[in-house]
Amino acid sequence: MTPLPAALHGARLLSTPAYNKGTAFTIEERFRFGLHGLLPPYVETLEEQVARAYTAYLAYEKPLNRHIYLRALQDNNEVLFYRLLLDHIEEMMPVVYTPVVAEACRHFSHIYRRPRGLFISYPLRDSIPELLRNRPHPEVDVIVVTDGERILGIGDQGVGGLAIPIGKLSLYALIGGIHPMRTLPIVLDAGSNNQEARSDPTYLGWHHQRIAGPAYDEFIDQFVKAVRQELPHACLQWEDFATTHARTILDRYRNEHLSFNDDIQGTGAVVLGAVLSAAKAARSRIRDQKIVFLGAGSASIGVADYLRAAMRDDGLTESEALDRFWIVDKDGLLHDRRTDLTAEQRVYARTNAASITLSAVIQSIDATVLIGLSTARGAFAESIVREMARKTARPIILPLSNPTERSEAIPTDLLAWTNGRALIATGSPFAGIAQCNNVYIFPAIGLACVAARARRVTDGMFLAAARALADNSPGDPLLPALHDLRSVTTKLAFEIAKEAQRSGVADPMSDEALTQAIAAAQWFPNYPVF
Repeated sequence: MTPLPAALHGARLLSTPAYNKGTAFTIEERFRFGLHGLLPPYVETLEEQVARAYTAYLAYEKPLNRHIYLRALQDNNEVLFYRLLLDHIEEMMPVVYTPVVAEACRHFSHIYRRPRGLFISYPLRDSIPELLRNRPHPEVDVIVVTDGERILGIGDQGVGGLAIPIGKLSLYALIGGIHPMRTLPIVLDAGSNNQEARSDPTYLGWHHQRIAGPAYDEFIDQFVKAVRQELPHACLQWEDFATTHARTILDRYRNEHLSFNDDIQGTGAVVLGAVLSAAKAARSRIRDQKIVFLGAGSASIGVADYLRAAMRDDGLTESEALDRFWIVDKDGLLHDRRTDLTAEQRVYARTNAASITLSAVIQSIDATVLIGLSTARGAFAESIVREMARKTARPIILPLSNPTERSEAIPTDLLAWTNGRALIATGSPFAGIAQCNNVYIFPAIGLACVAARARRVTDGMFLAAARALADNSPGDPLLPALHDLRSVTTKLAFEIAKEAQRSGVADPMSDEALTQAIAAAQWFPNYPVF
């Protein structure tokens, strides 16, 4: 029997989503908690509530309106919200998260109903510990934080970026089994350079240009110090930070706190898993691939880093592995005479090369893998794809930009241009195609950290996740079905936790004890008995 906080009684209980059962409260519970008269007389089962909620969901035709309905349901009854999602995961995950969450970010101030998570605004930077102490639940296992500057492919959304951590943490609970009361979404409101948003009188964020330079760095540092003080064991996930900040923040704090950057490491791991799965389907090895990227931001470099590490593990030297990458940005191929490259990009700069286009790169080499993280709609043109397919039997093509309107190609076109030979995964959902979504990775990382009581998150843990993902994938499609995600996540969490133990960032335990710890850490959306 689950104890109920003494203050929760009557209408207050019905307005507390973590404990509310709505019409599923039993007759005896209605007597004990003063609910008679506040609820219709019929006592529903959870399954009946799900059916009724699904009917209401279908009454909304626009995806954004369906997103708003689901968020309202979450704010009313969390168990019902998660059970509805679990029963309709393939249909609803694109609505609760990508691609519809992009619209939720754009319209955040217009659709805001009830508070969820924390707003940490720059003018209150000296009070961050106090703000963290205002969190709705005292025990926190996972934090997802953004500053809203680089939301998906739609840019600076300011305080509207909070919809991303809210959505991510919904997936932690839905797929990883992290209890929703032990999660905390946060937006660091550092202002916004989105003039359209700032000039909107309904904009709910700090109406100020985005801070930069030392002031921004100090703001981030104050936040991390406050988290280490108030929530020293919480896993901190950095989400949708601009390229200029993402890698710097990751490198600065990864050895100080249990933290990772999902855009860099999560994306890198899920793409590596998809490529390993594709290589298996093509009867080749990771070391055999010649990989071309369109896009050279932090996500692309993170993906390349993990692919390169896997090539080294498959027997290539560092120089041999680097020679299998061609990365193209808006100014052409990265090469060693360019003066505009970051240190991370310079690792992949080609020698004795010129700033040639994507088309020219594909013409000049026998590429086996083409990855898009550019947000350049339609950039994988028919001529490029046909040329690639002319030179490789099973071209691996991953247009990963989202939301959907930013995708580099449409899968039906890719299949038509390659006579059905292409092995495809996308960043946005397309019917019948594996979605190369970080949801295959980050819930497993969080679950592993909680179960193994990890002290740090390492790149090795992400590599272990990628290999386990490929091992649990059918080959074509390249990734497991969404309805299998909870069971797959449990398997990934085990391998991640074992790697954490091997690398010394988690204490050793037997396989049996680890399996039990993972099971004990997982929450399932069922009503408790009070």
